[in-house]
Amino acid sequence: MDVLKAIMTRRSIRRFTGEVITNEQIDTLLRAGFQAPSAHNMQPWHFVVLKNKELLQEVSEFHKYAQMLPNAGCGIVVCGDEEKQPARGFLVEDCAAAIQNILLASHGIGLGAVWCGLYDSSDLVNSMKEVLGLPSNIIPIGMVVVGNKDEEKEPSNNYHDGKIHYDKW
Repeated sequence: MDVLKAIMTRRSIRRFTGEVITNEQIDTLLRAGFQAPSAHNMQPWHFVVLKNKELLQEVSEFHKYAQMLPNAGCGIVVCGDEEKQPARGFLVEDCAAAIQNILLASHGIGLGAVWCGLYDSSDLVNSMKEVLGLPSNIIPIGMVVVGNKDEEKEPSNNYHDGKIHYDKW
């Protein structure tokens, strides 16, 4: 899929068929995440792929916006390593870029996906750290829920002239 078409037509998908997605599809999504830009090329991300049905259910129980997770093919938790990138703002931005790449790659290969935030909610971060057994230097930033779509959404036009400023506000 053309990159501009992917950007303009990608939508958050929250309904999934429950079908398993292939390891090849997951590999494609992870490779897209690894291609994201990062501050000073630190590449501070780690990816935790959630496929186990019991684990998907457990996460959906503490994350109220991830109720669709048990019906998805997987969840990909994008985490940042504070030892690799100690500047928290850059760490979050870097992981957000990886998340966006995964979202676009999902759309590009015909899967549905939605971004479920984790950081900066201490409850969600701590719950995810506990469930996944993350080391203290690893912060879960966001989760991409991915699967075979059970809904279609029309593209939306979010362009707004009033939010564009040149040179000064």
